[in-house]
Amino acid sequence: MKIGVLGSGVVGQTLGAGFLKHGHEVTVGSREPGKLKDWAANTPGAKIGTFAEAAQFGQVLVLAVKGSAAAEVLREAGKENVAGKPVMDACNPIADAPPENGVLRFFTDINSSLMEALQREFPEARLVKAFNSVGSAQMVNPSYKAGRPTMFLCGNDNAAKKTVTGLLDELGWEAADMGGVEAARAIEPLCMLWCIPGFLRNEWGHAFKLLRE
Repeated sequence: MKIGVLGSGVVGQTLGAGFLKHGHEVTVGSREPGKLKDWAANTPGAKIGTFAEAAQFGQVLVLAVKGSAAAEVLREAGKENVAGKPVMDACNPIADAPPENGVLRFFTDINSSLMEALQREFPEARLVKAFNSVGSAQMVNPSYKAGRPTMFLCGNDNAAKKTVTGLLDELGWEAADMGGVEAARAIEPLCMLWCIPGFLRNEWGHAFKLLRE
């Protein structure tokens, strides 16, 4: 599968390398593709380009940028390049403010989510929330004694969620479908919960697990 990653930070690089490891073709997009040259040189098979080039390349896209920049990045990628494609939305609406007693601040409220705003602006994109509630070190084939951790996802397009579920399985995750885009109001704040042990006790190696009867 051809995967276009929109975002050149640690998350974008980690997921890009992870998908390459599992046999996919990957182009990572950035406003400044040149800053990825060293990463690409040390990541066999990696391609780099602009946001538009990565979006045009990918059959599936990954949106992995700062939450406040997410809409602008999709605009730069081009509505025509994201239309009809599954877009894994790994973004969180983190505000430019320090945590309060270990708790991040969001620029959304409890009855809204960043993902919903993105889906309204880009109705033809098949957004699926994923990879927003764990650190980059655990994103690709995490290893826990308790077994596979759970990645909560949501989105309005069932076919897109099925595609993302398959990719999650390859990367060592158990997917838990929480329904439509509105569920992002609950999934995005999992980032807050995940970060609290890190900010308070410098513990960053955990992941969530959903237990079923």
